[in-house]
Amino acid sequence: MKKVYTVDICGRKEDLPVIPLPSCVNICFFNLHGNVELTEYCAEKLAERIVPYSPDVVITAESKGLQLAHCIARNIGQNYYAVARKSKKLYMQDGISVDAKTITTGEVQHLYLSAHDVELLNGKRVAIVDDVISTGAANAALEQLVEKAGGKVVCRAFVLAEGEAKERADIEYLAAIPLL
Repeated sequence: MKKVYTVDICGRKEDLPVIPLPSCVNICFFNLHGNVELTEYCAEKLAERIVPYSPDVVITAESKGLQLAHCIARNIGQNYYAVARKSKKLYMQDGISVDAKTITTGEVQHLYLSAHDVELLNGKRVAIVDDVISTGAANAALEQLVEKAGGKVVCRAFVLAEGEAKERADIEYLAAIPLL
């Protein structure tokens, strides 16, 4: 029988599969990919928490935050959002990049912004959004990108805070999950 962890996301219960990582830590795997109803629900709830910060633009890292950022941007009346890519695409030759080490892989991950997204962030109030925050390494890399682009982070919002991340006073999140 597959082990699951049940999380309550603002009154909505979700069963998350428990998955072992090579580091001998088990995580509660949360996946928005392909789940329109859950993505819309989480985006609506997060948008309510983001609006008081009055951001001009939303940014996320690919890939699990993409559809969430899309829905949040729409919910708060923004026509565009920025995406930090994990690989440098041909159209990104004149963009910027930073590095981050994540808990999931334990390896250094590169995040890239296109010149278009740099321009989108420059001089703007920015909300970072993503599905899960754990160690905060990916969030820190996004903050570095925003700063390099000339923007100011005014809000950090996540569906789930994993492990000790729930103790952070500088983030918004909908529910907490443990590292097992």
